[in-house]
Amino acid sequence: MIGPGDRITVGLSGGKDSTLLLAALARLKEKGPVDFHLDTCLVDITGGRTDTRPMKDLCEGLGVEFDIVSYPVLEILRARNERSPCSFCANMRGGILFDRAKKKGSTAVAMGHNLDDAVETVLLNLFYAGSFRCFAPRSWRSRTDLWLLRPLVYLPERSIAEEISRMGVKTISPMCTFSRESKRARIKNLVEVLEKEIPDIRSQVLHALREARIEDTWNTGALPLQEL
Repeated sequence: MIGPGDRITVGLSGGKDSTLLLAALARLKEKGPVDFHLDTCLVDITGGRTDTRPMKDLCEGLGVEFDIVSYPVLEILRARNERSPCSFCANMRGGILFDRAKKKGSTAVAMGHNLDDAVETVLLNLFYAGSFRCFAPRSWRSRTDLWLLRPLVYLPERSIAEEISRMGVKTISPMCTFSRESKRARIKNLVEVLEKEIPDIRSQVLHALREARIEDTWNTGALPLQEL
């Protein structure tokens, strides 16, 4: 995912995922064989009402530039009475983050999406959009000419939480006030219920993502009903 001379901006949220991602990349930069630049950008969707000092302190301790953009995304969501606040918020945060990274001269943006995020995205698309698809670990964003990297995508959320606890790293509380009632939250609860009967449900969905074949779908090779 990372090559010599790359300039990577970590999209910090202040949560455990992006915090661990930053710590891991900072360690890789220090000890790894590849020379690359690392900085951060935190989009404060509360418009400056969040205490982001834990992230600033973490970046200073790691010797990484801390950058923050305050934008009243939550106020906009309330004013618009958005029916899909999560999608709208994600698009706004992504636009702000990539624009900032582009101005920094970055070649890639790294985000802390984990295995649970991938599984939930698959099921969200399957149940609510009628498609079997998910984000990729590495993808090209043509609008900004930047790569999007998701280095933690094979790690389950539980493992990330355990590592953050072991490290004793302080994070900040979620800024979003809509997440508990979102479709993604309902899917997360569903996965937890299914896990009781199917312990490896996450790895099974991951396997399906990696091994899906076009010939197994109805797009090719299937005979019309009148020909059966």
